Amino acid sequence: MSYQLLKGKKGIITGALDENSIAWKVALRAYEEGATFVLTNAPVAMRMGKINELATACNTIVIPADATKIEDLENLYTQAMTHLGGKLDFVLHSIGMSPNVRKDRPYGDLKYDYFLQSLDISALSLHKMLQTAEKLDAINEWGSVVALSYIAAQRTFGTYSDMAQAKAVLESIARSYGERYGKHRKVRVNTISQSPTKTTAGAGIDGFDAFYSFADMLSPLGNASAEDCANYVLTLFSDLTRMVTMQNLFHDGGFSTNGISDALIDKIKG
Repeated sequence: MSYQLLKGKKGIITGALDENSIAWKVALRAYEEGATFVLTNAPVAMRMGKINELATACNTIVIPADATKIEDLENLYTQAMTHLGGKLDFVLHSIGMSPNVRKDRPYGDLKYDYFLQSLDISALSLHKMLQTAEKLDAINEWGSVVALSYIAAQRTFGTYSDMAQAKAVLESIARSYGERYGKHRKVRVNTISQSPTKTTAGAGIDGFDAFYSFADMLSPLGNASAEDCANYVLTLFSDLTRMVTMQNLFHDGGFSTNGISDALIDKIKG
């Protein structure tokens, strides 16, 4: 069902890899809700995914951009505004990658060059996107920037490794830049801390299936799906949340607040 929540709004959606990506779901729902937008991803990710299929479905274009490179971001915003015919109303930051996790390096044997890459790709890219947007005056007043996070920013999950630090930095940037951008242009900046989700990237984490089941049993509502997350993102893009900014918003079926569940107790009892 469409409510036309985003009718007339323009934006950028990053990070759609394939139909399992949260960003992919956000794009489809944003299109249904009346938004126009451009898609973007790093060139290497574009070769691995199906983003051009999504662009066709959403009647839009793909602008390749490495979010760690300022010149790429400047080109992204400039081309997006040209294609869309004006400044933006929303931006989705759905970017994250850890070379240490991909290469199965234990937390006590991290390569620090990889660690810095994790921080740059997964967290500093948000600051770069916000700073570049501000300098180009690319986002309208009352615009909305949303970045996807995870509870490992606050709690320890061993296999999440240095991505936990990256998400903590991401959330801190959202608060700090949210304060600045709110004062300067009334642009709001928030993060969503989503349930473990069966995306292509998430499923590659060691032990993901076991943890997915654990979270599902602990959460009173069960794990939030990628489709549910997309719907939540859209509310933050919409005018219904004009006064929400600098928040880390848990979208996890109650996982972040619950202590233990009867289902888990029964499982432990065997």
